[in-house]
Amino acid sequence: MAKKNLIIDTNVFLSDSECFEKFENNDLFVPIKVLEELDKHKTRQDSVGFHARQAIRRFDALRVSGSLSKGVRLGKGLGVLRFVKAEENALEELPKGLSHKSSDNLILAAAMAIKAENPKRKTIVVSQDVNMRVIADALGLLTEDYVSSQVVASRDVIYQGFTRFLVDDFMVEEFYDNQDVWLYEEDALEQGIILYTNQYVMLVSVENEKKTAIARFIDWNNPIKPIARRDDTFSWGIKPRNKEQKCGLDLLMNDNIPFVSMIGRAGSGKTLMAMAAGLEQVLGLEKGRYNRIIISRPVQPLGKDIGFLPGTMEEKMAPWMKPIFDNMQYIMGSDRTMLDLYLEKGVIEIDAITYIRGRSISNAYVIIDEAQNLTAHEVKTIITRIGENTKIVLTGDIEQIDNIYTNETSNGLTYAIEKFKESPLSGHITFKKGERSKLATEASKLL
Repeated sequence: MAKKNLIIDTNVFLSDSECFEKFENNDLFVPIKVLEELDKHKTRQDSVGFHARQAIRRFDALRVSGSLSKGVRLGKGLGVLRFVKAEENALEELPKGLSHKSSDNLILAAAMAIKAENPKRKTIVVSQDVNMRVIADALGLLTEDYVSSQVVASRDVIYQGFTRFLVDDFMVEEFYDNQDVWLYEEDALEQGIILYTNQYVMLVSVENEKKTAIARFIDWNNPIKPIARRDDTFSWGIKPRNKEQKCGLDLLMNDNIPFVSMIGRAGSGKTLMAMAAGLEQVLGLEKGRYNRIIISRPVQPLGKDIGFLPGTMEEKMAPWMKPIFDNMQYIMGSDRTMLDLYLEKGVIEIDAITYIRGRSISNAYVIIDEAQNLTAHEVKTIITRIGENTKIVLTGDIEQIDNIYTNETSNGLTYAIEKFKESPLSGHITFKKGERSKLATEASKLL
């Protein structure tokens, strides 16, 4: 394959500071403007700042091997990395409507200079910025997207945690008679199904498709498990309304599954179920499993430091946590005094993801809402903070992503779901049906 010249945009380094070795034997060109942009982000206390600092350190380490202005080889089988600046003639070739002060345009000017310098080799601008790729194409430059942590080809194949499984009629009857029922791998292969630990299966009779049962798959050497028998009603009167919510409740109340992920569109009840299960195990009929509930969500835009808001941590987080408080008040009724008392005593704790690094969280029920706005690095940082006797629940809607550095297939929530689907310590369920109101469900379909 012919070697190419790749112009690397700032956002590539900000989303993946380990990208240096991921471009095979192609030469990398980093416009000087990129260094200035990285410097602006290096003090941020989120994943963007982390990657900015890591990239700068990597550049500094490469200086030992030679001059970055002349080019330094990245390693065996890899290309050369070189810093470039926008040449005056390249700037002059930019259309008059494009500002010469724009960082993106300076990077594109540098790309045009490299293209003119090496006309026989393909010059490609690598950027996660859609608009920049469009402008580059308009200037006659080849361009490519960069996806650092894409774990699936499309959203349609994201693990859902639930599937149908055709069985003989008598197996459904035996299941309801509390007899041990095994599933067989050859039957799964014949139906084109791959089952993972803690995945829910709807047993469907081959003789009567209306004859069904829902169970949790463990492995091929163990019988399937029925959903935990309970009255399905929490202390505050909340109860699951559909089969996905019942499966979610089964995961949330299972002591042996410390990591649970739930995705679903707006109004599907994922956050409400997570909150209700947490309150039940800390304050309700099953209190004592955990000492406290810790709730957080990404502070958008882009998880910036919340220091610009006045007041205490709780006061700073209040605007972002309003949806959580809405759910809590819905569960507990209009008794805001009791809610404030739990917050004051630390039984319910509001925390900022920005400051979770370095903590070790034990004996707690942790909810990370809107997790689709996290990066893979941020999710790793959060989950590795989890200590003994702690359960962590990630909830989110991959159709509503505000983080410009991720998408439906590369965000931290999707990344965690796919990476953990084979682990016996985790469980996942996708909520499909809206339960907020008939209007909200209709809006999610039509708008």
